[in-house]
Amino acid sequence: MRVLIADGVSPKGIDILAKDYEVVVKDKLPAEELLEIIPQFDGLIVRSASKVTQAVIAAATNLKVIGRAGVGVDNIDIPAATARGIIVLNAPEGNTIAATEHTMAMMLSMARNIPVANETMQKGEWNRKKYVGVELRGKTLGVIGMGRIGSGVAKRALAFDMDVIGYDPYINEERAQALGIEIGSLDDVIAKSDFITVHMPLTAQTKGMLNKDNMKNMKKGVRLVNCARGGIINEADLAAAVKTGIVAGAAIDVFESEPVPVDHPLVGLPGVVLTPHLGASTVEAQVGVSIDVARGVGAALRGEPVSTAVNMAPVSAQVMKVIKPYFDLAERLGCTACSLAEGPIEKIEVEYNGEITEVDTKMITTAVIKGVLNPILEFAVNYVNAPSMAKQRNIKVKEMKNKEAENFANLITVRVTTAASKIRVQGTLFGDEGRIVMINDYRVDVDPHARILICPHINRPGIIGKVGSVMGGADINISGMQVGKTDVSGTNIMVVTVDNDIPPHILKSVIGIDGIFGAKLVNFYVV
Repeated sequence: MRVLIADGVSPKGIDILAKDYEVVVKDKLPAEELLEIIPQFDGLIVRSASKVTQAVIAAATNLKVIGRAGVGVDNIDIPAATARGIIVLNAPEGNTIAATEHTMAMMLSMARNIPVANETMQKGEWNRKKYVGVELRGKTLGVIGMGRIGSGVAKRALAFDMDVIGYDPYINEERAQALGIEIGSLDDVIAKSDFITVHMPLTAQTKGMLNKDNMKNMKKGVRLVNCARGGIINEADLAAAVKTGIVAGAAIDVFESEPVPVDHPLVGLPGVVLTPHLGASTVEAQVGVSIDVARGVGAALRGEPVSTAVNMAPVSAQVMKVIKPYFDLAERLGCTACSLAEGPIEKIEVEYNGEITEVDTKMITTAVIKGVLNPILEFAVNYVNAPSMAKQRNIKVKEMKNKEAENFANLITVRVTTAASKIRVQGTLFGDEGRIVMINDYRVDVDPHARILICPHINRPGIIGKVGSVMGGADINISGMQVGKTDVSGTNIMVVTVDNDIPPHILKSVIGIDGIFGAKLVNFYVV
């Protein structure tokens, strides 16, 4: 597979990908060239410069993953990528400290007039009285957006003896208490704060969320900071508020359009500190986001779920550590159930028993859906498009949990229903090794190998030998065999693990053996 790096990233990340993939680096890639060459690549890594538009995604016929070496993904058309089943991921932690510290640096620089004082000193001036600043101690800081960076800023502001009030529609009171801050509405933050810093993503809802309408409700002399995304603060309204004295100062690192033109309304305004999008520009952050995005892209290309994917349900590192060993087993359970089912699938049920019920299992359920759909669809189903593919085909998906588990510490049960059949397959982990332990009513212990042949049969001598003879005669190696029993007298199930594909005529020969009730070949599609 090939990975295109369209914007400059640290060589440390490139080295990680180069071990397994062909990596092409084209820094500062023009939009026209990106559109022209993108069909050649399976993976794409960008920073903020390259725009991954709907047109680019439409042309990207082989693309499986887009990685953003940073946090913001507003330069990527996520709905278009999701519709195509392309994973979009970012590196939210690699530059967290850098952005947090830059926010504090901007706040302090603005409060103490450091940039303009330095500039005049370099000209030989000594304006000690002119640049009297304000202290942070005792002031109220309003933090809009209490994610990783917003929480980090709040923590550091508390160390400066500031009072902190936060606004975030997704933070609860327990989290606020743990941080030692007050939580209020956006109006509360605007009315009470001496300093306001924004740490929200740029969306239709957050664009221009600080504007002339609510700036008039701010404390006179308030100071604003934006090291998040350009456009959250309306720049023209901010310039007007600085000129009228409502806003005493502003520190802005990100802009609606970059680079900033010389006639930008904030350029040259007294009390305004501007930096050219330096929030993530530390040596450590550049290496961190490069490594994080490289690992994420590599995982996505291997067909593994990615905890930092932005168009999938987010999963914490702690939960991912618990559920990740189940993904391969879940896919193979789904594939087995699909292969045994007769007719169009109407319903998929996934039941969890045991300790696994204590964590979020939605992604394991998605892995089951992948396993069910991949054998029957003409294109690869992945963790992004699996739920929508099931929905498009009117397949109902139901997830159930029961903490009680009789025979195993953890058990996954997959039930697939069609108009003609109901299939039940169960599996568990022995250590990190997945095993199928039940097929319908038959107790088995099967290593879900690349291919397995499942044959219900009458319980009498000679059946197993005849199947082995057919396989041997076709030069198909049998690497394992299991016979599962049931409470139904006189019937067994044979599960044969084979190393070679079984041609249709050989499968027909197996089905024709007297005493065999049928034979189903399971080719595991884990992509």
